[in-house]
Amino acid sequence: MNVSAWFGHTQRKQREGRYVLVPDRKVVRELLTRYASLRIAQAERRVPTAARELEDVSYTLCVMMGTSDITDAIAKADALLLTKERSEEADADGENGLTLVG
Repeated sequence: MNVSAWFGHTQRKQREGRYVLVPDRKVVRELLTRYASLRIAQAERRVPTAARELEDVSYTLCVMMGTSDITDAIAKADALLLTKERSEEADADGENGLTLVG
């Protein structure tokens, strides 16, 4: 697994005059899938190499999501993926996702 290559796949998003790196959603989805697969494998039979890879994937998810807890990282990753899906649905409907505040 080449974890370092995943960090190059980011977008910059401006927030309050600062740029924030946004992880590539495809990479986040791949990490979540790998995390789930490794958790299942570990539940069925503990294997030291799988345990180490699970630690690596967990750490990578935490770093990418800006958390120190895997539960928080998974929640943020899920939110990131849901946000993207909603914006894609809005684009398909001809909406741009912007709202007007009166």
